[in-house]
Amino acid sequence: MRINSAVQAAIDLTAGAAGGTACVVTGQPFDTAKVKMQTFPSMYKGLVDCFVKIYKQVGFRGFYKGTAPALIANIAENSVLFMCYGFCQQIVRRIVGVDRKTKLSDLQNAAAGSFASAFATLALCPTELVKCRLQAMHEMQLSGKIIQGHNTVWSVVKGVIQKDGPLGFYRGLSSTLLREVPGYFFFFGGYELSRTFFASGRSKDELGPIPLLLSGGFGGSCLWIAVYPVDCVKSRIQVLSMAGKQTGFMRTFVTVVRTEGVLALYSGLTPTMIRAFVANAALFLAYEYSRKLMMKQIDSY
Repeated sequence: MRINSAVQAAIDLTAGAAGGTACVVTGQPFDTAKVKMQTFPSMYKGLVDCFVKIYKQVGFRGFYKGTAPALIANIAENSVLFMCYGFCQQIVRRIVGVDRKTKLSDLQNAAAGSFASAFATLALCPTELVKCRLQAMHEMQLSGKIIQGHNTVWSVVKGVIQKDGPLGFYRGLSSTLLREVPGYFFFFGGYELSRTFFASGRSKDELGPIPLLLSGGFGGSCLWIAVYPVDCVKSRIQVLSMAGKQTGFMRTFVTVVRTEGVLALYSGLTPTMIRAFVANAALFLAYEYSRKLMMKQIDSY
């Protein structure tokens, strides 16, 4: 049975939401450590030190600061990403002049994922800004950059609207685009290459959970290795703009390199790489299996 474009888009959107949820549930503690270490690298000696201090300062709930906006961010991003991924695959097919049912190469799938990420960025940026600010609120107060922090999602949202208006939610948009567009080329490219390796001539749709987990983890690792310095700059812009006007991407980048050195752009890389593998393995497993389940349900009617 041939599925029309609207139904296919709805399936991809729902499966993307399932993947985004799995990603947050498994990776949030490492994401919290990443944001803290990126924005205030001098406060932490490493991942273990960061985890210990988070637990001492706020307890276990400190690892899940910003979970609500992170959940909204990941569901929104991955829903839009995977829905647009299907559309962008069709655009790539038209560009290269092949039939709509033709399987794309790994490189062509990577290009489609890169195009799709530009649309996902618009859904991601506002919620990620709120998440990052909640995660680094304690450090902003400790450093004296702000006197009183906002400890709830609503208080952060209200603060952004009062200070900068609705457009304030798009602080760091250019940095997010610089991260997402090339990053998702490597993300989907790494995932598809890995699936091709495990398939060994068979259909990729026949792969079991272990190859899917490993392929998802590999794709996530490729993304973060490629764009980590850009993400570090983005986090600083989104968090430090709480204390006043923050410079743009290039000036923030140059300032970090001049005052703290190139290695400061890689602060928090360890928790990021752990999270990248674990969270994206869960994301793709949830996406692929929920998508297959829905496709079977549609085919049965």
